[in-house]
Amino acid sequence: MKINFLAAGAVIALVTMTAAAPPAIAQQVSSHDPKAVKAGTYKVEPRHTQVSFSISHFGFTDFSGFFSGASGTLQLDSSAASASELEVSIPVSSVLTTVPVLDDQLKNDQWFDVAKYPNATFTSTNVTPIGKDSATITGNLTLHGVTKPITLKAHLIGSGTNPLDKSFNVGFEAVGTIKRSDFAIKQYLPLLGDDITLKIAGAFVLQQ
Repeated sequence: MKINFLAAGAVIALVTMTAAAPPAIAQQVSSHDPKAVKAGTYKVEPRHTQVSFSISHFGFTDFSGFFSGASGTLQLDSSAASASELEVSIPVSSVLTTVPVLDDQLKNDQWFDVAKYPNATFTSTNVTPIGKDSATITGNLTLHGVTKPITLKAHLIGSGTNPLDKSFNVGFEAVGTIKRSDFAIKQYLPLLGDDITLKIAGAFVLQQ
């Protein structure tokens, strides 16, 4: 019995230390200071880049899903943010919700029609700094074969050296709203919402 108590105590201590470690490590490797961001050419880090979307479901709930597997480049000028450029492509077939049947439906020709339009792309046309760590990004979104201008509000999450592979990383969060009808996705309008809220977690790796 004493051995069990000792083992349990050791496990609890280990779990406690492990739970406390990530914030401490994150504080050491990531800086929130915009001046710490390195200028250069970055590539999208697909494993930690996510695009979430939210749509009103009959006015009862805001239902959400994700896209993943992004690729693209970021030309980042830390001294003149307005000179930065962003190009991103996302496979629409990566759509994921909490309902597998719905995932399959969203891929068919009544919704995203991934067989005909496999990728959604965004290309920036203007970056306007707002304060020291935020910017408004205007660009062209191509979705479902339709290209429309959209605006995203982005802010810096952090930058620094990845402790695992020693690459220099920078991360941003961006939010925006689009109308799906603008992109010819009109299934179940107006029962399902037309306004789609986008939230983007963008991770980028500096290329050497």
